[in-house]
Amino acid sequence: MTIDTSERGRSTAPAPSAKARLTGRAGLILFVLCAAQFMVALDFSVLNVALPVLGRDLGLGPSALQWAVTAFALPSGGFLLLFGRIADLYGRRRLFVAGLAVFGAASLLATFAWDPASFLTGRALQGLGAAVIVPTGMSLLTTTFPEGPLRDRALAISGTLLSLGFTVGMVLGGVMTDTLGWRSTMGLLAVFSLIVLPLAPGLLPESRTPERPRLDVPGAVTVTGGLLALIYALSTAAERGFGGTDVRVSLVAGVVLLVVFGIVESRHDAPLVSLPMLRRRTVAFGNLGGLVTFSMMSVVVFVLTLYLQETLGLSAFLTGLVFGVQGALSAAAGALAPRVIGRFGARRALVGSLAGQGLFVALLLGIGRDGGALLATVGVSLASVCHLGAIISYGLTATSGVRDEEQGLATGLVTTTQQVGLTLGIPLLGVLATTRGDLFDGVRTVLAVDAALVLATALLLALGLRRRRA
Repeated sequence: MTIDTSERGRSTAPAPSAKARLTGRAGLILFVLCAAQFMVALDFSVLNVALPVLGRDLGLGPSALQWAVTAFALPSGGFLLLFGRIADLYGRRRLFVAGLAVFGAASLLATFAWDPASFLTGRALQGLGAAVIVPTGMSLLTTTFPEGPLRDRALAISGTLLSLGFTVGMVLGGVMTDTLGWRSTMGLLAVFSLIVLPLAPGLLPESRTPERPRLDVPGAVTVTGGLLALIYALSTAAERGFGGTDVRVSLVAGVVLLVVFGIVESRHDAPLVSLPMLRRRTVAFGNLGGLVTFSMMSVVVFVLTLYLQETLGLSAFLTGLVFGVQGALSAAAGALAPRVIGRFGARRALVGSLAGQGLFVALLLGIGRDGGALLATVGVSLASVCHLGAIISYGLTATSGVRDEEQGLATGLVTTTQQVGLTLGIPLLGVLATTRGDLFDGVRTVLAVDAALVLATALLLALGLRRRRA
């Protein structure tokens, strides 16, 4: 396995056959990269069910408990682009290993936290480690596996584990908290990092850009500050609404900093984000599809959790089983995704997956006040199958045709889209379910808006990603 650093930056090896198999060293490399991505996805959800118990143990009140999630989300979303670019310049494997080490040490700190400050410090360092692991892991995958069936399969496996990690975390979080206590959820992440960390240095190929342009410091400061401000505002608004002064100031600051970032990038000779890259239809529309599929699916999971427990009165365990079915079907669909993409292409697969996700979310409008658990299980499971297809195809669409030396930029955009999407959806739509007078009516309103936005995006992408005729 070699990393091409030729003038055009693309692999000169022949494209793998449709029956390309992952064997030997390539399979081990994929295992390491996917295990790390699974670990980060697990971190997004494994702690959610444990939050009430954690709060009582550490003395975090209801208003402060949100920081158990926000402390992770701020650095994990805010520093993605910066670390993706640093990895391009100074070595992706080097930063990937460093990110694993930081994540593992932070997980141990959170596991043995003795007060709120030590726990939140651990969560923030976990987020910082994740901000390194996610973009470097994705760019290592796309530079190691050339475009074609082999990369399609590798991204399918990675996307499946990403989706499965989020779902498994929800189920494991409840079981482990009830049996072993909330600290076991953080200890599980430490164990994962200790398994992956020793394997990474000897297996992963080192790759970086052949040239060393100077780092875009003004761009790094403005985009990181803008993302941090935006994620803080949206995360806080999910708990307290948009009326707070700190939320409004953060929103304005985030928007202003991101506008300044765009101006800086248009004038810098080695920008953090290449604006010509964003002008590529595949990059722009691919990331738009990823933003919508992640943000809207996170909303569906959030409001259905409220519906199943608050309206139907199901226990946390039974609610976890519903999402366990969702995860199992998504994992099975992941094995079929490469064949679908190979048959129809990543662009058509992205459009079709978004359309399917929107239609199955619309099906959930049939749930009732007195019953609907079965419909909820079927609807969210089928929507998740399409969601998984959208995850894989948007990653392929947004990174196809990008030179190896720019893969960190492209995958940094992909993973930033993912993180922002996971953070963006619930504050913007999920809050409608909890602020309306009736929870059930609020849930149905959110589902209707969600389905409409996903279907509208599918239509937009169908028009925007049409291949131009010669």
